[in-house]
Amino acid sequence: MGLDNQTKRQYTLRVWISSMDYSGFESGAIDLQDIAGPFDLQATLESGQSYLWNRADSGMYDSMSVSGGSNWYETVAPPIDGISDTPIVIRVRQREDQLEWEATGDPVEVLTHLLRLDDDLTSIYDSFPDDELVTTAVDAFHGLRLVRDPPFSTLISFICSAQMRVSRIHQMQLSMADAFGTTHTVGGESFAAFPTPSQLAAQSESALRDLSLGYRASYVQRTAEMVSTGEAHPAIAAERAYEDAREYLTQFVGVGNKVADCVLLFSLDYTEAVPLDTWIQTAIAEHFPACDRDGYVQTSRAIRDRLGGQYAGYAQTYVFYYLRGGGEVSSADTANL
Repeated sequence: MGLDNQTKRQYTLRVWISSMDYSGFESGAIDLQDIAGPFDLQATLESGQSYLWNRADSGMYDSMSVSGGSNWYETVAPPIDGISDTPIVIRVRQREDQLEWEATGDPVEVLTHLLRLDDDLTSIYDSFPDDELVTTAVDAFHGLRLVRDPPFSTLISFICSAQMRVSRIHQMQLSMADAFGTTHTVGGESFAAFPTPSQLAAQSESALRDLSLGYRASYVQRTAEMVSTGEAHPAIAAERAYEDAREYLTQFVGVGNKVADCVLLFSLDYTEAVPLDTWIQTAIAEHFPACDRDGYVQTSRAIRDRLGGQYAGYAQTYVFYYLRGGGEVSSADTANL
């Protein structure tokens, strides 16, 4: 599906220069007592929903816990429509009720957007079903929030996710940033941004394979080309009703319903989306058997309703992280039989 020239201009991302230098970081903190509901940085950033961030101590995904995220997490956030016009290098950590930050500009609005600090998590919890598995998962990872990552990097991350552990997906994103993205130097320390569509589209399939992308290399290269030329853009999906948005995203090479749901949930504000990955399919088979329907679309509708509708994707993310961390699925939910 092609785009008119106006839409191409609106959604085609700029090409950044190869490096940018800054004299140093500004610093500050967000008082987490001012947000609605709890927040846990580590659970949010290491739950397998975001590949935008890296942990400064190289310990990303070493453990699965709620720790408050006292380690520094780093990223180069791209421009965000209506919030920021330029990339911003951000380091952030959580210490008790403070979200401390260091950045190349004031990042408060950017952090609020990316970490969904504007969500009323207490009210979202109230929307969850009265269900043993969901309640156990929420108790285990209290304060986990969905992320609102940039559409393009989210799309590429989940194209790379097929049959991959989260730590391996994360390494792929770091490798692409180091190899092809813009380097931002702050006080002598370097931070690599995830490549823009144009930067990634300019790479050969062979160059991407050299980063251990395997068969995904051709998917990544072609998808980047589609976005960089204005043929399509994941952000356009946000203009559509949920199931139409999912269908729109499947035009990208390597994107089926599950990957599309991940992009919708973790980037485009479709909090009702429930990606049917291996862990959620296990939960359906063993705990919500009545939701197992004929095909992805019907099963997706059933589990979405069972998990509370509007914020079903939030509940799904708790269940996913809990099960991936070794949590057990209880016997079948008799309310669904």
